[in-house]
Amino acid sequence: MKTEKEKMLAGELYNPLDQELVEERLRTRLLIKELNDSREDQTEERMRILKELIPNAGPDLWLQPPFYCDYGSYMIVGEKVFFNFNCVVLDVTYVKIGSRTMFGPNVQIYTATHPIDHKERSSGVEYAKPITIGEDVWVGGSAVICPGVTIGDRVVIGAGSVVTKDIPSDVFAAGNPCKVIRPITAKE
Repeated sequence: MKTEKEKMLAGELYNPLDQELVEERLRTRLLIKELNDSREDQTEERMRILKELIPNAGPDLWLQPPFYCDYGSYMIVGEKVFFNFNCVVLDVTYVKIGSRTMFGPNVQIYTATHPIDHKERSSGVEYAKPITIGEDVWVGGSAVICPGVTIGDRVVIGAGSVVTKDIPSDVFAAGNPCKVIRPITAKE
């Protein structure tokens, strides 16, 4: 029989109040508090916290506090990724972020979702869908990336967009819901 954590990572209905998951989230909350309370000149301390918080991150990850996530350990981050102020990553399953990707302030990345049926939802179970974001992507401030979305390489997502469907590589996309506006040429 699968554990609740195994179900969570497999995208199946799971109980988020399972003791193992509660303990993992508490550990993450304590690390986030350390990160968010750190000063700008405490670079080495921030790097230590980030390595513990997001162990699957490439070199030169920079999170501008405050930053929030559920677990951190389910984020797989390439090199030279940047998160501006006040970003949130609900990583109850895998969030893959390609190298040199940048997130504006207040970007929200949600893998967590809930059943549509009210009876099932009121039972307290939830599930998650993984998110993949390519390399060299720029996500504008206050954008929301919904569960199960894949964003291709070299994409620009306009500020305030709500990304509900996959976005192909090499495009500018924006809106609510987010849609492709136009291709991006190499010289832009």
